[in-house]
Amino acid sequence: AAPSLVGIAAGGAGDWSGCEAVAITGGRLSTAAGRVQLTLPDAERREMMQSAARSSGAKALLYVTGGSNALQGKSAEIAAALAQAVEDGAEALVVSAIDFEANAAAINEAARRGVRIVVIDSDVDSDAVETYIGTDNLAAGRMAAQAALDGTPGRLMVGFVNYDVNSANGQLREQGAREALADSGRAQVAACINTVSEAGAAMQDTLAMLNAHPEINVLIAFNEPTSVGAARALDASGRADAVALVGFDSNVETVDGLQTGLVDALIVQNTYAMGYLGVESAYRLLTEQGGSMLRTVDTATRIITRENMFTIDGQKALFAFE
Repeated sequence: AAPSLVGIAAGGAGDWSGCEAVAITGGRLSTAAGRVQLTLPDAERREMMQSAARSSGAKALLYVTGGSNALQGKSAEIAAALAQAVEDGAEALVVSAIDFEANAAAINEAARRGVRIVVIDSDVDSDAVETYIGTDNLAAGRMAAQAALDGTPGRLMVGFVNYDVNSANGQLREQGAREALADSGRAQVAACINTVSEAGAAMQDTLAMLNAHPEINVLIAFNEPTSVGAARALDASGRADAVALVGFDSNVETVDGLQTGLVDALIVQNTYAMGYLGVESAYRLLTEQGGSMLRTVDTATRIITRENMFTIDGQKALFAFE
């Protein structure tokens, strides 16, 4: 079960009587000069908060903060940052692995040292993972292809805009999309690119693909940055009326594109559930309540189009934090 009451240690030691757990900042991931670094708070202050939490009868949970840009560095740098978090006393890691294979060694070493491992969003090649919480990416890829098939009559000539070839998520989504398109009997993959997971690079690479393959009448982009880049490329090329676009995730630009017709459909993941269930699972493991925990938890994924984007369910999917 989830903790009934969780305290947040935003400053110094406090009174957390009645709390089952207290979340304490153990560090912050950031990027500087293209490198990932872990900034640690004052050790004495952190220990004071941990002691205060324990004396109140609560479990002290260390966590590491940092936006998605902190995970755009090299896998070796991220592995080093995770290792430092373990060295500093982290008892559990809630990890989104950017590379299925390259981050495995750091995860395995953390587990060897007794750290409990929860993976969300992007899985890692490690038997030490106690639960994975995220999208069924093969099914999500099939959903993207089906959205393209449903929205485009006749023969489909498809261009894929994928990202890092070492990302399990992107490769599984592409595999699912290829399978669904092949099953349809009326679609062909005309071209596929693996671009940098950044909107500007994705835009330029998509423009180059469109110029090289004028027969393309459908684009499928497999994550948020590539979806934004593909939308910008269509807008810049003047081919938005001739090429359908199916993207992933919810972004201000792509949601606006749904309304204007630049984007035809979005495959929206439940990232809120990933984060919430990830922290809840870490708590259960640290309090010896993980006996019935599933190895894989599939969070909901939805197809959002102009037709359903203003429904209650559509709004909840697009604006989970509003």
